[in-house]
Amino acid sequence: MEIAYILIQCDLGSEEQIIKEIMKIPEIKEVRGTYGIYDVFCKVQADTKEILDQVITNKIRKIQKIRSTITLHYIPSQGGK
Repeated sequence: MEIAYILIQCDLGSEEQIIKEIMKIPEIKEVRGTYGIYDVFCKVQADTKEILDQVITNKIRKIQKIRSTITLHYIPSQGGK
């Protein structure tokens, strides 16, 4: 199982529209509006790294009014919970 966290900057006022679009993607496990530099946070979970890459590149990043994304992929060997 592959998991990534995406931080999203979007056009002012488009947050709710983008959240609704992201919620349509089956691999999305959580999506929330946030305060600060990034406007939206989401958690993506996929069976393989290839599927994860495809979701991020071809689904999330192509949503209109998204300006930029930062992808955080955890390091399994460093543990955590």
